[in-house]
Amino acid sequence: MPEMFISESVREALREEMQRDESVYLIGEDIGIENGFGGAFTVTIGLSEEFGHDRVIDTPIAEIGQVGIAVGSAMFGMRPVMDFQYCDFLYLAMDQLINNMAKLRYMSGGTLNMPCVLRAPVGATTRGAQHAQTVESFFMHVPGVKIACPSTAYDAKGLLKTAIRDDNPVMFFEHKQLYGSKGIRKVEGGIDAKGEVPDEEYLIPFGEARIVREGKHATIVATHKMVYEAAIAANKLAEEGIELEIIDPRTLVPFDWDALYTSLEKTGRLAVCHEPTYSGGWGAEIVSRVCEEQVWLLDAPACRITAPDTPVPFAPVMEQRYVPNAERIAASIRKLVQGAVA
Repeated sequence: MPEMFISESVREALREEMQRDESVYLIGEDIGIENGFGGAFTVTIGLSEEFGHDRVIDTPIAEIGQVGIAVGSAMFGMRPVMDFQYCDFLYLAMDQLINNMAKLRYMSGGTLNMPCVLRAPVGATTRGAQHAQTVESFFMHVPGVKIACPSTAYDAKGLLKTAIRDDNPVMFFEHKQLYGSKGIRKVEGGIDAKGEVPDEEYLIPFGEARIVREGKHATIVATHKMVYEAAIAANKLAEEGIELEIIDPRTLVPFDWDALYTSLEKTGRLAVCHEPTYSGGWGAEIVSRVCEEQVWLLDAPACRITAPDTPVPFAPVMEQRYVPNAERIAASIRKLVQGAVA
């Protein structure tokens, strides 16, 4: 199987779905410039030349208009895939996103489909507070949308193809430091998330988590870049006799509760790790739900390893302290399992 970066596997998913279904089209800023750089992170490079500007549509810098076009066309049978340069810009389109895209299928009693996919990069990458947010927790509060957070090239392709074929709106969040983009849009400090991606078609169902690493002393749930930081921490902890189980949910909505509860039956200890802030983060929802439904599985209080409740700092040294890392994860797990390891 060929190896790909996430930016390449996302591009392949878009290409395959556009070849399969003529109703699939792309819309966004700077995605269709002839001989351009393929959007903010090179994902759509070459697609405008292959499919033409009728299906790879550049928009003005007007995010609410972009989403309005996509929502309107989805109501009439098209399958738009929106490209937002940065997730921070989603807030400019909130009325269309929340009051139209997320609600129209429900409000129509299912007579209207809303097959919209919205792709947006997340994560702190020394770009400052307005270009570095991680916003998936916010949209978990919006009924009617599904949320995907791929951390590998394999998952990115399979999940995106599933998203495009869904008749419900999907918000597809990709971490900047996992793209693996090269050239003028290369992200400094990126993690090598390159992996094998099959040539043959495959889909990954929503709501099925991936067990990244098996362990018996504690369970950690992590997405995006934090999956890799958790893996580094797990290797360090293993040298100390602590076996950490890592769960990558792949989708936050729907969430694979069965996988989590099965893991907790074995480990009895829960940690969540994410780049969104502490208060109101998606990890808080995971902890709350476990405490309501399966608290007897826990042998110790659950812990959250997150960014603090501040805007993302610009200075690199401050950003490094802001974003959770392997060292913080390992320290938190040590406290969590204290006294439990023979």
